[in-house]
Amino acid sequence: MEKGLSHDKAFDDLMAARNWVVLLEEGEDGYVVATVPELPAVVTQGKTRKEALSNAREAIEVYLEYLREKGESSPKRVVESVRV
Repeated sequence: MEKGLSHDKAFDDLMAARNWVVLLEEGEDGYVVATVPELPAVVTQGKTRKEALSNAREAIEVYLEYLREKGESSPKRVVESVRV
């Protein structure tokens, strides 16, 4: 596994168990901008919706790995997604 991309079971469990809310908006440049309200540091974009979501997943993984390496806990749930 590449350096910086090592995962442990707790990390893998967190990624599998959490449904992350990703907000998608059209940017001024025509790109799709993806933000994650629970992780304010995670902002990315893509040329398409699919690319923006893929980039958001990768950014979430990288940010959570960063927190884990620093010994910080993952963020507590602050956003609730409800289907109406």
